[in-house]
Amino acid sequence: MPATRFVLLYDYVENVVEKRAPFRADHLALAREYVDRGEIEMAGAFADPVDGAAFVFTVDDRSRVEAFVAADPYVANGLVPSWRIREWTVVIGGD
Repeated sequence: MPATRFVLLYDYVENVVEKRAPFRADHLALAREYVDRGEIEMAGAFADPVDGAAFVFTVDDRSRVEAFVAADPYVANGLVPSWRIREWTVVIGGD
């Protein structure tokens, strides 16, 4: 089965910029592992307000995205009260 793109969307708690500090290094290290394997293409928080984030995954199936969420210190420590995964059909770009 060819790789599929998924978008992971996080909703953050209020004041996440201050609250994430103790967990940020581990969160970024996890994301870098996925980048190094070619599973995350890009990711980052939304700006002004910093109330969520988006991650673009290219993986064989949704379970890889779910594994990221399960391992993410931001989720484990209550900074992400809700999240969703959407399969994404890219029409232009992304070659």
